Amino acid sequence: MISAKELRRSFGTIVAVDGISFDVKKGQVLGFLGPNGAGKSTAMKMLACFLKPDSGTAFVCGYDILKNPVEVRRRIGYLAENAPAYNEMTVGGFLNFICDARQIKGKKRKQALDRIVPMCAIESAYHQTIETLSKGYKRRLGLAQALIHDPEVLILDEPTDGLDPNQKYEVRQLINKMAEEKCIIVSTHILEEVEAVCSRTIIISRGRILVDSTPEKLKADYQCSLDEVFRKITMAKVA
Repeated sequence: MISAKELRRSFGTIVAVDGISFDVKKGQVLGFLGPNGAGKSTAMKMLACFLKPDSGTAFVCGYDILKNPVEVRRRIGYLAENAPAYNEMTVGGFLNFICDARQIKGKKRKQALDRIVPMCAIESAYHQTIETLSKGYKRRLGLAQALIHDPEVLILDEPTDGLDPNQKYEVRQLINKMAEEKCIIVSTHILEEVEAVCSRTIIISRGRILVDSTPEKLKADYQCSLDEVFRKITMAKVA
């Protein structure tokens, strides 16, 4: 459902993403790992049509991100690293605004809201303004806007950032529940999260893919924990 082909993006003299290629199928949860500045968020922004690649392209559900960005956006749910929202809006007002943007109307809108509000556990904050929300609630609201149209593909950049342990558990359970029916990419710095939800792992550093495997195989190959595997791979390449 996602097929990246030699994606490359620079910012001035800095090469953020350096010709990466990979495929993700329906039913897979891909963990996108790497040190800070590795190029994870840049790659995800290109897949979500928020950033245009310098070269290369990607296909999402068969649509080219360069030639058919509107069709791509219709089929993805994207949670950015710093998900934008309008502070003066209430949670309910913001979700209705997203429904307007997604052209979800009438009965379908009510069904979407009735499904997503309890799913993301934001009932108690529904009438609060966004500026009054805790970081955890803002993150849950960001997740709600990404899921409200029930997309085929999810691109989630640090989905549990700012959540407490119980909330992290709930989000991981939600990802596992959706995994069979969707194609999901999750960027995270939390290695236990990779083991909890990801069926596959890509480790990226300095804009290049170093490893494409599974968490289980990486631990078996290196005979150590995933944390140690990550350090060995990324530090060896730096050295």
